[in-house]
Amino acid sequence: MMQIHHDPNAVEGAIVDGAVVTIGAYDGVHRGHQALLRLVHDLATARGLEAVVVTFDRHPAEIVRPESAPLLLTTLDQKLELLAATGVVDHAVVVKFDAVRATETAEEFVNGVLVGVLNTKLVVVGADFHFGHRRAGNVALLEAMGARLGFEVIGLGLVAAEPGAQPFSSTRVRALVADGEMRAAAELLGRPHSVRGLVERGDRRGRELGYPTANVAVAANACLPSDGVYAGTFVDGQGVERPAAISLGRRPTFYDERGLRLLEPFILDFDGDLYDQQVEVRFHHRLRGQMKFDGVDPLIAQMRLDVAATRRLMA
Repeated sequence: MMQIHHDPNAVEGAIVDGAVVTIGAYDGVHRGHQALLRLVHDLATARGLEAVVVTFDRHPAEIVRPESAPLLLTTLDQKLELLAATGVVDHAVVVKFDAVRATETAEEFVNGVLVGVLNTKLVVVGADFHFGHRRAGNVALLEAMGARLGFEVIGLGLVAAEPGAQPFSSTRVRALVADGEMRAAAELLGRPHSVRGLVERGDRRGRELGYPTANVAVAANACLPSDGVYAGTFVDGQGVERPAAISLGRRPTFYDERGLRLLEPFILDFDGDLYDQQVEVRFHHRLRGQMKFDGVDPLIAQMRLDVAATRRLMA
C-alpha cells in the first residue's frame, strides 16, 4: 500500500535502505506516467529499494508563471489515488510549492529532499526535466551531484504506445480534452477524463423541462472539455456510478454569451438528493455541440435524443 507524505520531512527515517525516486507534476497520471512508474518499481525491486514519487501540491507554473499555467487534468486527491492505483509506488511525497519553494535552488532541493530525507540511490526523470529556481536544474546537474553524493541518474525520453507514434504527454491530453475528443483522450489516460466538484443548487431549469440535472461546481483551473453535450457517468458521494447525459456550457437557449458556464449531468433512472455531495463526472463520448433552440419544445425533443444516445452508448 502506498504511503502518502504531505511533508518531505515526515519521510525522514522511513526509507532505510534507500530509494529510486522520480520527480514531476504527474498531472493526469497518463499511460506514459504509468510506464515510467513501472520502470521505477522494477528498478527498485531489483535493487532492494523503495519506489518513490515526488510531486507537488499544485502545478509549479501556478506560482512561477500563473498567466500561462495549464488547466489541470486531476486534483491533488485524484492524482494521489491514481498513483496508488498503479500498485507500483511505495511512497508519494507531496512538496508544498509556494513562493518560497520557487526561490529554492536546484542544489538546495537535491541536498534537502533527495539526499537529506529520501536516501536517494537512483533518480529517474524525463530527459528534458528541469527544476529549481529559474529551472536551472537538469539531468546534467543531477548527474554531477549524484557522482559526489552517491546516487545514479537515468534521463528518459517521452514514452509512446509504439515506435513512431506520438508520445504520451499531459499537454497532448489537455489539447484533446479542450477539443472534446474524449475517446482519444481516454486512450492516452487509460481511462475516461473526469472532473470533481460539489453539487450546488441551481435555477432548477432542467427540472422544469423534465430533465433534472446536478449543478456541479468545479475548480477554476480544472481542464474541462469544450462546450457541448456528452455521454458519460456520474459518481456520487458514496462512490455509486451511474450513466449520465452531461451538458456543459452557457445554455444559449435561455442566456447570451455572458451566461454562467455550467456543468450539468442528467443522471439516467435516478431521482434523489445530491446537494452538497462531492462528486465526479466522467466524460466518455461527445454527442454534439451547444445549440440555441427556438423555444423549449425543440430543446426538449433534442434532450430526449441526447438521453437515448447516452443510454445506447453507455449500455
